[in-house]
Amino acid sequence: MEDSSRIDKWLWAVRIFKTRSVASEYCKKGRVLLKDISVKPAKEIHIGDIVIVRKPPVNYSFRVKGIPRNRIGAKLTPDYLENITSQDELQKLDPNFMAFYGNRERGTGRPTKKERRSIDDALDSSPNDFDWDDDPDD
Repeated sequence: MEDSSRIDKWLWAVRIFKTRSVASEYCKKGRVLLKDISVKPAKEIHIGDIVIVRKPPVNYSFRVKGIPRNRIGAKLTPDYLENITSQDELQKLDPNFMAFYGNRERGTGRPTKKERRSIDDALDSSPNDFDWDDDPDD
């Protein structure tokens, strides 16, 4: 075990990404943050650092517990990282989460064009869209 490593190599070694080139691409696109700052693939990380990986729709947070020399087995990942992602973020992966799927009964199929428009209108409307000065009695 080492005390520092490139961030793209660490992300690949602890199996957050399937290949090192994918980890590098995420860094280049600004989807990997270290201390709330997007980093380049060659950025050195150390034990104790907090790494945030934005894989839409979730922002995963990991604490670096160790730095492996090579890619490790899936069972060994808890020795090298701690997943500190909040429950609010993980809830976004739940298929019943309202923001992504709405409230449709299972087995009803895809919404029709008309239903889709009404769903979009319901999600886009907010209390600020209502005209409070418009009085129907005037």
